[in-house]
Amino acid sequence: MFFFLNTSVKAQYTSLSENAEVSVLTIGPGDQLYDKFGHSAFRVHDKSKNLDIVFNYGVYDFNTPNFYTKFARGKLLYQLGVSYYQPFYDSYVAQNRWIKQQTLNLTYSEKQAVFNFLQNNAKPENRKYKYDFFYDNCATKIRDVLKEVLGDKLQYNDDFVEEDYTFRELIQKNLHWNTWGSLGIDVALGAVIDKKASAWDYQFLPDYIFKAAETAVLTKNGSEEKLVQNATTLFQNKPKEDTPFFFTSPLFVFGLLGLLIVFVTYKDRKNTTRNRLLDAIIFFTTGLIGTILLLLWVATDHTATANNYNLLWAFPLSLLFTGLIANRFPKKWLGRYVFFLVLLFVLMTIHWITGVQVFAIALIPLLIALAIRYIFLIVYLKREN
Repeated sequence: MFFFLNTSVKAQYTSLSENAEVSVLTIGPGDQLYDKFGHSAFRVHDKSKNLDIVFNYGVYDFNTPNFYTKFARGKLLYQLGVSYYQPFYDSYVAQNRWIKQQTLNLTYSEKQAVFNFLQNNAKPENRKYKYDFFYDNCATKIRDVLKEVLGDKLQYNDDFVEEDYTFRELIQKNLHWNTWGSLGIDVALGAVIDKKASAWDYQFLPDYIFKAAETAVLTKNGSEEKLVQNATTLFQNKPKEDTPFFFTSPLFVFGLLGLLIVFVTYKDRKNTTRNRLLDAIIFFTTGLIGTILLLLWVATDHTATANNYNLLWAFPLSLLFTGLIANRFPKKWLGRYVFFLVLLFVLMTIHWITGVQVFAIALIPLLIALAIRYIFLIVYLKREN
């Protein structure tokens, strides 16, 4: 989800002058979750022809039929938009997001080739593409277009990578861990993003597109030259402290819910009774979450939602057994099912410790409380039966 300028313009210019410049724009993070990772775009500036436009691969059409369904299923098409530079610049200044520019060290023919490619790509029949957060987004398009046009003359190095992060760690670097956005990402995205990312993979983030371009080289007349001719900061934002309000944070909310579950469980054990409403709510909620996660895994084109072991604590079958656990005298086999849920918790812990998948830290109080509740249920249902 990226910002779409209404001031779009047709790519109607066919040639550039010798003094034209082709640049990569990198925009810093914004306040909203979909802005947290920054943005990238091409700028083509030709004073001689009064041309200053931006090619932006982060555009989508809200009027697309079944917009939200397609977005959820990973089938929403993004597109290349073309807009005038000044309103593009003004919009990010208004959002207090820094803007950096890297003017590319290209020959006239190379500039024209990049411009021709972008003009052709901006045609209605060519501009749409199937978005993928990690492998085909507004940032990776910058790198891929340059490689497509410049071919083997352009070489990216691995020098800009100084760490050894997984995809999940790269995402979380841009987020505060105790926020709902961070929690949602850790719950919705599966174990496939817990593998180490290569230097090439790092470039799904605009900041690393910028860093990769800094070290990339072009082969010209048998010698290597830097891809970036010069880099400038077009706008320096005023940094704001991004500290979430603790009393509305996931850790606080799930901490309260965990304490409530443990307290009710303690009272039930003390009074030799069972709060059937609480058990029904737990089964319904975890089962519903599990069903959504399972659908994101098997029924969508999203690559990042596969192999999601959050299903080990949010098991879909619990949704079907909500009515059964709410009965005063549940079936005997339901106790064995609860024992199965405890085993899933053990398996989840093993997955976490061994690094198969990293889970949201803010969920820990709730997960501990659920495990305590399930153990209580095993003992209670066994005694009742």
